[in-house]
Amino acid sequence: MYAMTAAHKTLPFGTYVNVRNLTNSRKIKVRINDRGPFARGRIIDLSYTAAKKLGIVGPGTANVEIVALGAIVQSKAPEGTGRSYASTNYYQGNFTVQIAAFSEWENAQKLKQKLAQSYKNTHITTYYDGYDTFYRVRVGRCSTLEQANRYEEFMIQNGFKDAYAIAEDN
Repeated sequence: MYAMTAAHKTLPFGTYVNVRNLTNSRKIKVRINDRGPFARGRIIDLSYTAAKKLGIVGPGTANVEIVALGAIVQSKAPEGTGRSYASTNYYQGNFTVQIAAFSEWENAQKLKQKLAQSYKNTHITTYYDGYDTFYRVRVGRCSTLEQANRYEEFMIQNGFKDAYAIAEDN
């Protein structure tokens, strides 16, 4: 909450991004350490500290520009000379579609069993946010973001309006 971090649905954990508030031109650099946001039309969820530095805490949302920098490259450069980042192909990897998240294991298990009758690679991942445990029900296994986005649309058309294409946590 107080670190310069953010949640993104598909960027790999540890990826640094520049975020610029398009309203006031403030800029920050944050590290992706969580999945989300799970609200249609939103691209990134910022920690409280990051949102405060961008001037977003009051309004809660803002139009932003996001540029993925990559993971930090360990170098022997003198301190204060700036960091180096290793970029990667953010469109290939391990992607899936999240259908729902539950705080009760039994509810996640019931949905998983229902989905497994019609969809491949139905599984549950466990996530602990430091306070609560969530059981995320997911379907599909895609090797590209484009495939995952198509699968997301397919699931929405089949009645799962809260489906989201996301990167699998490693």
